[in-house]
This record gives sequence, C-alpha cells and structure tokens, in this order.
Amino acid sequence: MHALPGRLPLIDALKGLACVLIVWHHLAFYGPMSDIAYPLAPRLISWLYDYGRLAVHVFLVIGGFLAAASLAPAGVARFEQPGLQILRRYCRLVVPYLAALVLSVAAAALARHGLRDESVPSVPTVAQLLAHGLLLQDLLNQEALSAGVWYVAIDFQLFALTVLLFSGVRWAQRRWPGTTARLGVVLVLGLALLSLLYFNRHPGLDETGLYFFGSYGLGLLAFWAGRSPRPWLWLGGMAAMGALALAIDFRARIATALAVALMLAWAQRSEWMRRWPHPPLVRTLGQTSYSVFLVHFPVCLLVNLLVSRLWPTQPLANALGMLTAFVLSVLAGQLLHRGVEARPPSTRQVLQWMVGLMAIGLCVIGFEHLA
Repeated sequence: MHALPGRLPLIDALKGLACVLIVWHHLAFYGPMSDIAYPLAPRLISWLYDYGRLAVHVFLVIGGFLAAASLAPAGVARFEQPGLQILRRYCRLVVPYLAALVLSVAAAALARHGLRDESVPSVPTVAQLLAHGLLLQDLLNQEALSAGVWYVAIDFQLFALTVLLFSGVRWAQRRWPGTTARLGVVLVLGLALLSLLYFNRHPGLDETGLYFFGSYGLGLLAFWAGRSPRPWLWLGGMAAMGALALAIDFRARIATALAVALMLAWAQRSEWMRRWPHPPLVRTLGQTSYSVFLVHFPVCLLVNLLVSRLWPTQPLANALGMLTAFVLSVLAGQLLHRGVEARPPSTRQVLQWMVGLMAIGLCVIGFEHLA
C-alpha cells in the first residue's frame, strides 16, 4: 500500500459538520426551548430531531479511518503491546469525558430545581458514577449522566476490538508462519459485513460495538482503499457491501456511513483534496469537535433553565436561546479542548478526574437528601 502523507482537511470538515449537527439535534431533541420555538421553524426542528443523529456515523467512520492509520496502516499491526494501546485510548477518551461529566452532574443539579423536563438527568447514584467512569453505563443499564455519553463507550469498544483483532492475527502468524499477512483485513471485512447484515439490524445490540462495527469497519477499509495500488477495486467492494446491506434493509445511518467512507477513500487519491485550504474556523471546529460534543449538554441544560425562567412562552426568545446555547457550547468546547483534551493524558489524570466526578456526585446526592 502506498504512503500518502498528511492529515486530510476533509476529516476536520466532516468532524466539524457532524459536531454542529449533533449539538443541534440535541437542542431539538431535549426541550423545552425547541418545543416553544417549534412554530417558527417546524420543518427544520423536525428534521434535526429525526435526522441530526445520523452525524454519529460520520464520527464512527472517521474513527475507523484514524484507527487504521495508527494501528495498521498497511493492513498489518504495527504495535507490540495491545494492552498499552487500549489503555492509551481509554485515557485519551476519558480524561476530557470525565471533566465534562463533572460539569454535567453540576448543571443537572441546578436544572432539577427549576426546569421540569424529561431531559434533566435524575440524582446520580454511586453505581451510576462508577459505571460511567469505566464506560460501562449502557452495558450495566445505568441512566446516562449526559447526552451522547454512549458514543464514548462505543468508540472505546470498537478501538479495543480492532486492537485485539490485529493482535490475534499477529499471534497466529507467529504460531503458524504460513498465515497470510492479509488475514487482518479479511477479518475486518468479514466482521463489518456481518455487522451490516445482522448486528446492526437488531436494536438490542446497540449497547455493543458489534452493532456499530459496520460503519467503523467501512472507515478502516476506506483508509486502506485510498492507499491501495488498486483503489477502484476496493471502492467497488465497499460500494457492493453497502448496496447489499441497504437492499436487505435500508437504513439511513448505513447510507450515511457508506457515503462518508467512499468520500474519504477518494479524498486520499485527490491531490486537490489533500491540499484543500480549508478555513481556520473549519479546522478549529474539527479539531475541537470531541470537546464540543462532550460539553454541549450541560451548557444547553443551563441555557434551557435560564430561558424557561425568563421567557417561558415566547417562541422568538426560545429560538434565540437555542442559538445562544449552540454558540456557548462551541466556546465551552474550545476551553475544554485547550485546558484538558489537548494536554497529554495519563492514568493519573484519569484518577484525578474520577475522584472529582465522585466528589461532585456525592455532594449532589447529599444535598438532595438534605433538601
């Protein structure tokens, strides 16, 4: 496979767009501002409510694409310690995630005393706090402390699964020297196809990475397709996979993932796309999208609380409140990125933020019992 240097500007553009859609989806999904503002733009709010969530699959495809770049750029594992790779990924994901959860728990505590809406999380429990810290909240059926936290757990599962898959292939090659070096790619292809045709059609599996591996696997394949000497063969195979899955059961989320994967594969071969001078705002939003994704929910909760108190029935004021919540979410994301996410993560930081989450959670629990 050919080496194509540099980070694709398209990745930042797609991540930035997906981030914007997710924030607006949650603004439309979680009231009461969207309920009051609905008469002003019913079609737009309904579209964001129904389809904004598709942006998650943009992140999943990009996650797979970047995992291939770091773990197996040539389709063969280039790492030696799978446990260390998984631990590093956990720390990278969890440090800003725990910091955002501290804000979410505090914001929810304020919102419960002034905002009557189903979107406000309940008083946390110790088990709930621990489960979130270990990214096990959905597997243990714990209520989410913030919107979108399920995605962080799924991303971690998918990365760990990919690491273990390629580690298993390398072990097999050492045990049986005749094992083909392409086995890892074949297994990714097979698991992605199995996910597209079976796992992703069973909602009961959406707490596991298997449900989402179709989109993630398309991202892995997209990276290798762009570096292959026969890219059109890869693109044809990916398109056939997606077409088969959609013919059996059309799902807009899979169509979105397929389109993004094909776009990323093509962009690697395009000189113009590799050199596209994307605006600084697009680059910044793409690079800070994870932090914006993590912190937007507590920001939106507090803006909902304020607007519902001051202008409980005015549609225009609530529409402007939604816009304000979006802008503040982006700004808060920049702060979280600079102050936490951009710093090298460590297990010590994980423990510090976990202690912080437990401390704020216990304070909220104690206050609620006394109130």
